[in-house]
Amino acid sequence: MTKQAQVMVVTPHPDDAEFGVAGTVARWAGEGKDVVYVVCTNGDKGTNDPTMKPEELAKIREEEQLAAANLLGVREVVFLRHPDQSLEDTAEFRKEIVRLIRMYRPETVVTAAPYRRYIWHHDHRITSRVTLDAVFPYARDHLAYPDLLEQGLQPHKVKEVLLWGSEDANIKSYWRLFCFLKFSRLQAKSGR
Repeated sequence: MTKQAQVMVVTPHPDDAEFGVAGTVARWAGEGKDVVYVVCTNGDKGTNDPTMKPEELAKIREEEQLAAANLLGVREVVFLRHPDQSLEDTAEFRKEIVRLIRMYRPETVVTAAPYRRYIWHHDHRITSRVTLDAVFPYARDHLAYPDLLEQGLQPHKVKEVLLWGSEDANIKSYWRLFCFLKFSRLQAKSGR
């Protein structure tokens, strides 16, 4: 019943993953990592066009999401199809994410950062909080959602969680590593 994937990207709307982590996803896929997207809403309210109908917009955004994911090398896109601007932190929504984590058994889960000091879309906050709770403790604990066990979905411990859109990204350690590697490469070229 499992469909092993190395990376699971849980995104609130179609196109959010492309704004948040497209370059990283393309790199992972290029390195041979198996990436799966989970898109929580159908994006049926994401337009300024007064003539656009919600059903038509949802269809367009799903098609665009599939095309973008294909271009980046994403193996599969799972659409939960909740209406845009409707997500809530509920046991049912959390269970959907737990089910997918147990089904795909990713090493890494990626989602939007849950909090920002200023404006941040409600669906982003909720998706992130629900995803983080799903990762720990719910997907890991065998007593959470026992009906999933009955369906053959064993508990799974995610090794790493990455957040995009954080205002407090910890890039200092990466910058130091980049500078060290660059300096080391220069030393190697000069024979030192």
